[in-house]
Amino acid sequence: MKIGICNDHAGVEYKTRLMEYLEGKGYEMVNFGTDTTASMDYPDVAHPLATAVEKGEVELGIAFCGTGNGMAMALNKHAGIRAGLCWSVEIGKLIKQHNNANVLVMPARFVTFETVIEITEAWLSETFEGGRHQTRIDKIPCK
Repeated sequence: MKIGICNDHAGVEYKTRLMEYLEGKGYEMVNFGTDTTASMDYPDVAHPLATAVEKGEVELGIAFCGTGNGMAMALNKHAGIRAGLCWSVEIGKLIKQHNNANVLVMPARFVTFETVIEITEAWLSETFEGGRHQTRIDKIPCK
């Protein structure tokens, strides 16, 4: 599976470490983020990741910024994106099961790297339940 990943200056360390971890598990990673801690604007990396997910160039996306909120807001401006902000394993499971999230967003300043691994593993291993949840997703405007 090919996964796109992006980050702003607050998420450089976690992005780098998570890429190494996932590549070690056999995932192909595409880096859309910054590799420096110099201040930068998260939309500049969120939009290319979202576009790659929408076009099928990557199957899923992962994103980091300080709180995760800015990144989630920018990503969710794209019609084909369902980005979920997660800070716990349970939320990571539920955004896949109930929302079929195709981008996982995490707050680099508010979770440990161990939690990042746990959330990511949970999100990647879950499947979408469909049914009533699909009905709800269908009501999200695409334009």
